[in-house]
Amino acid sequence: MSQLDQKSEAWSALFSEPMSDLVKRYTASVFFDKRLWQADIAGSLAHAAMLAKQGVISATDLADIRRGMEQIRNEIASGAFEWKLDLEDVHLNIEARLTQLVGDAGKRLHTGRSRNDQVATDVRLWLRGEIDLIADLLVGLQKALVGIAEKNVDVVLPGFTHLQVAQPVSFGHHMLAYVEMFARDHERMLDVRRRVNRLPLGAAALAGTTYPLDRESVARELGMEGVCQNSLDAVSDRDFAIEFAAAASLVMVHVSRFSEELILWMSQNFGFIRIADRFTTGSSIMPQKKNPDVPELARGKTGRVVGHLMGLITLMKGQPLAYNKDNQEDKEPLFDTVDTLKDTLRIFAEMIDGITVQPQAMEQAALKGYATATDLADYLVKKGLPFRDAHETVAHAVKAALSHNCDLSELPLAVLQQFHPAIGKDVYDALSLRGSLNARNTLGGTAPAQVRAQIARHKQRLAG
Repeated sequence: MSQLDQKSEAWSALFSEPMSDLVKRYTASVFFDKRLWQADIAGSLAHAAMLAKQGVISATDLADIRRGMEQIRNEIASGAFEWKLDLEDVHLNIEARLTQLVGDAGKRLHTGRSRNDQVATDVRLWLRGEIDLIADLLVGLQKALVGIAEKNVDVVLPGFTHLQVAQPVSFGHHMLAYVEMFARDHERMLDVRRRVNRLPLGAAALAGTTYPLDRESVARELGMEGVCQNSLDAVSDRDFAIEFAAAASLVMVHVSRFSEELILWMSQNFGFIRIADRFTTGSSIMPQKKNPDVPELARGKTGRVVGHLMGLITLMKGQPLAYNKDNQEDKEPLFDTVDTLKDTLRIFAEMIDGITVQPQAMEQAALKGYATATDLADYLVKKGLPFRDAHETVAHAVKAALSHNCDLSELPLAVLQQFHPAIGKDVYDALSLRGSLNARNTLGGTAPAQVRAQIARHKQRLAG
């Protein structure tokens, strides 16, 4: 039986009474931080290899540590490993089992390090891998959006400002707006990854160590981009977790905005889309209902993720240097943020492929709100009117259309000419929905030619 097993805590020789069961349960983290086990083993093996290289432990000790860690890895992967509450966290559980398996070599592994720099390293290693997965999921979501955009370039959607019909846009163009958002999210995740991917190990408890460590070699072994340069900051910094939570919150905000539109568009009052049945539910008492539960839940989970960001910021705001037990509270919000974000991105990429667009409903809605009024103003400007005068003239034309209960394009030419004699038959090209789309043929505009060019750009970018 190892010394850690005998005494339950690594520091117990100093204390005259055991920790109470209540405190033990209150302070333990093993049942949520055990997910760090792969990172913990990887960090320990890199640390052990460096200790052997520096002559701090023997080659025999290194071989024993590697052998023991391989067995522990297999035990955890198979579910045979016994996680013990008495050993508090993932680090002590693995160290205790290692000492059981290989004896004194297991006790020497902790030379030159503390759980303070060890946990900071584990979280960074784990989060780095999760960011890589999330980045891939963001690419998959963008591809799904590009796919639905490509199928609906020529579908006319009423564009809204203030949730009022404003101007007609291509449905494909609208989808590409979300591609741009998620592309920025992808960039942010990769940028955060650079700051996550730095090594605290070797900072020890807070002041560094007297042993001749080669921290740079450990960083290289673990594929990290550098080492944390100040030992106090290395063990106490959680900026990287807050940065990630902020980036994750922005992703979820973009998901929530998209969700809000899907919910509106699916309602009977809009009827712009249908969402596949496998992503919806019914009502327990209203048999006609088909509820957009996935977008609604994503909208709700956005508040959960943003809440975790606020929790992490609040966690850090009052902490003096260096490490404090408060930092144990960083893991559950961080873990839940990662899990929520990954699940949301996966299900949205699949759900987008199950969306059926209703072009006729969209076009009819675009005709209801005088969406081409600006086009009439632009037409008059090209005939020589100052824009402000053209704006006022069109306002009178809209009043006339309202009184006739028709669209601007349905007003007779003689009526339109009452507002300005320069209006000719070609005005109806400007007033048509598709004429409006085609006229906006500038970079970033909604003209189908521009939308197709953007789709080609995104496809090339996402294929890289």
